[in-house]
Amino acid sequence: MTTLHTSYDEAVADVADGSTVLVGGFGMAGMPVELIDALIRQGATDLTVVSNNAGNGETGLAALLAAKRVRKMVCSFPRQSDSWVFDGLYRAGDIELEVVPQGNLAERMRAAGAGIGAFFCPTGVGTPLAEGKEVREIDGRTYVLEYPIRGDVALIGAHVADRMGNLVYRKTARNFGPVMATAATTTIAQVSRVVDVGGLDPEVIVTPSIYVDRVVCPA
Repeated sequence: MTTLHTSYDEAVADVADGSTVLVGGFGMAGMPVELIDALIRQGATDLTVVSNNAGNGETGLAALLAAKRVRKMVCSFPRQSDSWVFDGLYRAGDIELEVVPQGNLAERMRAAGAGIGAFFCPTGVGTPLAEGKEVREIDGRTYVLEYPIRGDVALIGAHVADRMGNLVYRKTARNFGPVMATAATTTIAQVSRVVDVGGLDPEVIVTPSIYVDRVVCPA
């Protein structure tokens, strides 16, 4: 059952050291900045973070990295013009990195949510990303075996929730949030507002409440 919260700190209070945390966002679009800030205040450390990139500037995910709470980063785009926090940590040997192509990243989380044990994908064949992985030829094409990515916690940003925890997103903020919600043991969503049950058109609900454990919206 989904619970409603007005406190970001309360929502992340039980995130444990060593957790795998799925963090939504495509750059800053859809990034749950307030939940990340609360996680920094909470103090959990030795985290493995799965996200599209490795942080922007010094806010959101970059701030979590700067606080040195992250042991390993799993992402598609670790380097960009404003990823200096991650760059510094990586060059100093203070953080591990696993690069996953963006489509594979999304599909590996979707597989976790769908109960799929593994899948074959052509992306990465013949590159260092395929080293050590099972390779198979199917119908004349070479594929690499990929395994699901599961999270202990997913922190996602949505636009509107109803009191049951059903979620809708706004434009490109609907990126990794939907698949992350299905792939985590505990999904925590920050939203702009909460409406009564029946206030959302069922046809536009993207993430059903069955995948959402906590919704946070400031009073």
